[in-house]
Amino acid sequence: MLQRNKNFVNRESTVSEFAALVEVLESFAGFVRRQFPVILFVLLLTLAVVAVFLFATPPRYAAQAKLIIDSRKVQLFQQQSVLGEIPVESATVESQIEILKSENIALSVIKDLHLIEDPEFVESTGGVIGTIMGLIPNFFAPPNESKSEPELTRRALGVFQGQLAARRAGQTYVIDIGFVSLDPTRAAQVANAVADAYIVDQLEAKYETTRRAGAWLQDRLQELRGQASTAERAVVDYKTKNNIVDTGGTGGRLINEQQLADLNAALVQARAKTTEDKARLDRIDEIIREEGSGEKLAIAPAVTDVLQNAVITPLRQRYLDYAAREADYSNRYGHNHLAVVNLRNQMREIRKAILDELKRIAETYKSDYEIAKAREDSLQRSLDQIVAESQTTNQAQIVLRQLESAAKSYRSLYDNFLQRYMESVQQQSFPITEARVITRASSPPSPSSPRTLHILAIASFGGAVLGLSIALFRDISDRVFRNGMQVETTLLTNCIAMVPKFDCTKSIVRGRQNLPCATVDMPLSRFTEAIRAIKVAADLSAAGKASKVIGFTSSLPNEGKSTVAANVAQLIAHAGARTILVDGDLRNPWLSEVLARTAKIGSLDVISGKASLDQAVWNDPITNVAFLPAVSRSHLQYSNEILGSDEMKKLFDELRRRYEWVVVDFSPLAPVVDVRSTAHLVDSYVLVIEWGRTKIEAVEHALHSARGVYENLLGVVLNKVDVRQLRKYDRGNFYHNKYYARYGYTE
Repeated sequence: MLQRNKNFVNRESTVSEFAALVEVLESFAGFVRRQFPVILFVLLLTLAVVAVFLFATPPRYAAQAKLIIDSRKVQLFQQQSVLGEIPVESATVESQIEILKSENIALSVIKDLHLIEDPEFVESTGGVIGTIMGLIPNFFAPPNESKSEPELTRRALGVFQGQLAARRAGQTYVIDIGFVSLDPTRAAQVANAVADAYIVDQLEAKYETTRRAGAWLQDRLQELRGQASTAERAVVDYKTKNNIVDTGGTGGRLINEQQLADLNAALVQARAKTTEDKARLDRIDEIIREEGSGEKLAIAPAVTDVLQNAVITPLRQRYLDYAAREADYSNRYGHNHLAVVNLRNQMREIRKAILDELKRIAETYKSDYEIAKAREDSLQRSLDQIVAESQTTNQAQIVLRQLESAAKSYRSLYDNFLQRYMESVQQQSFPITEARVITRASSPPSPSSPRTLHILAIASFGGAVLGLSIALFRDISDRVFRNGMQVETTLLTNCIAMVPKFDCTKSIVRGRQNLPCATVDMPLSRFTEAIRAIKVAADLSAAGKASKVIGFTSSLPNEGKSTVAANVAQLIAHAGARTILVDGDLRNPWLSEVLARTAKIGSLDVISGKASLDQAVWNDPITNVAFLPAVSRSHLQYSNEILGSDEMKKLFDELRRRYEWVVVDFSPLAPVVDVRSTAHLVDSYVLVIEWGRTKIEAVEHALHSARGVYENLLGVVLNKVDVRQLRKYDRGNFYHNKYYARYGYTE
């Protein structure tokens, strides 16, 4: 039993969810049905704009070349690089991409390919729209003014950089170089030219670096060559002066001779160390002098301690990063942009920090040199002391060994520097770069843009979404009454009838042109059927009463309340009931002007005692409806007081006694307060709302300010309903012609 109940609950929940889903789908279908013209118009407009864009946009072709930064290059000369080998890192690849996009590469390609003579790069080639935009500057330019070559170059540079694309392929060392052009051949040509220009630029950069290193080595070689020659000449001169001849044997030497040999060897080492320290000190002093004289600071000086320095290494990396960013920002935002100036200031501070560190290293080198010099001097003093103590015969041999050691040291240094110089000359004559082209660009067979099908698909989707958005906004902002459900949920009252829009000229029969759309003239119409619905609602609400008083009002003027009231009275009277129609709009008696234009006596005369009720009432012989006009010879200031007076109450009591139905046409609720004073006169009110026009806020405000009317409200009548449009807002579609035609109804 429990299982059955559980299954029943689950089934009921499923049915409820399905019903909710169906309701949502029906609501969406109704929304689309209502706003379909708007959605279709926006979609077609979007497609038209996109079609114009596709028609005005010329096809463009994209060619791509592939470049690799290969650190494992083949070297023809197996020698150590003067500057050392720097491993290729991810940041290095990104830096090379920025070099590819730089102005130097672009200007080189523009110059080699003569792109300033190509209209694509110096003239507007963006189709119809681009041509029109290009004519605007020319319109304000002086006539017969030809652009100079620098101006054409700058314009070609802007177009060139806009059509060039360089990006890294994943996490590899491969760089994709793409170029877009109107000509497929030109696109491939420029892409290949960019790759070639980059390789040439790298070769020239390495050549320049090697050339400067070779120049420094050459100057150093000249100095060492002179020192070695002087030292060797001193040895020869000393041998000649002291008549020393080499015997070729070691012989039996004394202890002091062994000491002299050891001290001499140590002195040679000390001198070599002093010379090396002196060279290092000279090199770093040269770098510092270059910075002090305004020359560019060498970010990677050829000093081992600098390359391994824990302070300079991160400063160098930051300097290079800032330099790359400064070049990038200068290209993007201009040379004097605040961000570029800040980067230059930071670079200047880094250079200052590097210079300070270099000075500290220079002081260390100076200290090492002084220590080496002091050690050399110490060894020299020791050697001099031993020499002084040695026999006179050994004096010449000691001096000779010193001279020979000095000559050998200078010769060794000279040979070492000569070898490095020859290596630099070889690299300078045959420079090698890590970059090489692995795929050359070829002419693309089809255009890369515009992608017609892709753009049309996106435009269709976007147009549909835009159309739905605009339609949804229109639907949400449509704050008017469209069906009876809105009336019941918003106003918490019944919608007793939906009166369709009716052409009053169709009811002109028997010469009664002044009557509002009379139901007796066209009894088999939707209009008449809606009036019958109002009468039925009144019958049900006042069942058992001998007489019934119904007041018709609206929120705003021109909503059709007078026409509805007149036709309700005509319908009831034509059916045989004693009925009187009263014009209760004392400030704007429209019914009196239509039904009794020549009347001289009205309800005001009756309540004032100037005339009797029989004298004021008009009768229609065709519909048997009686009409009590409101005749006013001037605008009334206190119409609400008149309607709330005891005399008016007595008049309505008399009307109840004489007639079965009393239909009153009151003034609207919003403009005037008259209706609020009539609660003691009528049994119930009927609020007439113009379909699709009167705002919901206006009706709510009117009823909120007239509590007596709302509490005695019989229901709401939606008037002037467009039946064709109503089908879009009523999911039931109960207003189809075929349903009414079976019962003889006609329009």
